[in-house]
Amino acid sequence: MELPVLELPDVQANKPKIPINLTRVGVTDVKKLVEIKRKDKRPIVLISTFDIFVDLPSDRKGANLSRNFEAIDEVLEKAVNMPVYEIEELCGDVAQNLLTRHEYATQAEVIMKSEYVIKREAPVNKMQCQEVVDIFAESIATRDEENNIEVKKLIGSEVVGMTACPCAQEIMQDKAMKELTELGVNEKTISLFLKRMPMPTHNQRGRGIISIQTKGDVKVSLEEIIKIIENSMSSNVFELLKRQDEAFVVETAHRNPKFVEDCVRTMAQKVVEKFPHLPDDAVVTIKQINEESIHRHNAFAERVADFSDLKDEIANS
Repeated sequence: MELPVLELPDVQANKPKIPINLTRVGVTDVKKLVEIKRKDKRPIVLISTFDIFVDLPSDRKGANLSRNFEAIDEVLEKAVNMPVYEIEELCGDVAQNLLTRHEYATQAEVIMKSEYVIKREAPVNKMQCQEVVDIFAESIATRDEENNIEVKKLIGSEVVGMTACPCAQEIMQDKAMKELTELGVNEKTISLFLKRMPMPTHNQRGRGIISIQTKGDVKVSLEEIIKIIENSMSSNVFELLKRQDEAFVVETAHRNPKFVEDCVRTMAQKVVEKFPHLPDDAVVTIKQINEESIHRHNAFAERVADFSDLKDEIANS
């Protein structure tokens, strides 16, 4: 005897008791392995976390997540198993596929976060070590009334470095001048000494963050973003250092003291120099967070701007 097929009602398609639109409905903390292809090099495998959302109109009770998580997972699996060269492209593919799956949605958003291991060598002894930086990508796919889809992509990184405070250093330099004068050292020798020996100051562990959002087929090098952040603080930091390396890093930082604002402005200038191909409407977000050593608070600075505005300000500075 053939059993009847029971068709369950689509509860999510019902009208909710409180009919308002929801900006984002989805799933978070979806873990996937992502293999990044590289020309003439071994691929990089990332353990990545995805957050995936669609918008929900006011006439739907739910977004079919319980039933459609398999569809979301299928989209992710298909995407991560294809050759991937840029993580922001991967997010864009997933976002577009989500709009196809969720016909009621007008916007899909995909956020990916990973840790990226890069090889470094100590500045003096040249010992090899590994450094970990945080990388992230986002994509927003938007569908208009004529069913045209526009995709915005974002790529970025957060890198740890070191900063030395200019203000405290100036205070210590004044103190050194007074002490040397009282010891009978002449003015010319004092001046020469201060040029050769940077004065002490308090340090911060700095966290620089850059993200660049574009539309279309614009390519943005993640490696270049990481380099810009590293080179915009007082000094790089290293996982493995010998005594000579430590002395080099400390001296380098103290010869290049920077406020949190200086780091953001340096990153902005380098973004304009290194990415001249960016369209004017690309959105550049730059942040610096310095974890203070002599205060309980952190110092923070940020700039968000269209690339055209950033170019004009740098050119006219």
